[in-house]
Amino acid sequence: MLCLAQSAPDTVQKSIVKDSMAQKKFVRDTTHKSHFITPVDEDSLAYALRPHPYQPNPKKAGLYSAILPGLGQAYNHQYWKVPVIYVGLAIAGYFISDNLKQYQKFRKAWIYDSNIPNYKDEFHNIYTPSQLKQYQDDYNKNFDLSILFTGVGYFLQVVDAITSAHLKNFDISRDISMHMKPVATPNGAGLGLVMNFK
Repeated sequence: MLCLAQSAPDTVQKSIVKDSMAQKKFVRDTTHKSHFITPVDEDSLAYALRPHPYQPNPKKAGLYSAILPGLGQAYNHQYWKVPVIYVGLAIAGYFISDNLKQYQKFRKAWIYDSNIPNYKDEFHNIYTPSQLKQYQDDYNKNFDLSILFTGVGYFLQVVDAITSAHLKNFDISRDISMHMKPVATPNGAGLGLVMNFK
């Protein structure tokens, strides 16, 4: 009698476990070294297997752009920005080089014309020493501005990489809208503010 009373609940318990197991799908847990199988809901499994849009890390994007201009934009998959950045760097490099060369040329002419009598160069009888000094100062100022604008452009491309990574999947569809339309209420008709988010 004792054996029969004990075996009946076991069979009932086994059948309940078997029924609950039949309703769940099982996925092997690969994160741990154990070989246990953990149950997963169908909805969460479908969500995990569904392809998600690429979402870059803003910190990585900013770091990559700080190391190499344009690398953060490539990391964000905005490849069209990379040539724009390098064209801007090439233009900045040209102005820096040209202003430095002109500054050195006018400085040399001003120093020699001021200190060496009867010195002849390409500016002889064209510019006075005061004009040479003025051109030297102008090109020096342009050189400094070129360096400054290049630094600002470098900083802006880092900021662009960070903000683009933040706003990569920002929804800008037409479904996000706000408008007024007539609304029926229990007290009668009226005008309501309707907002659509998706």
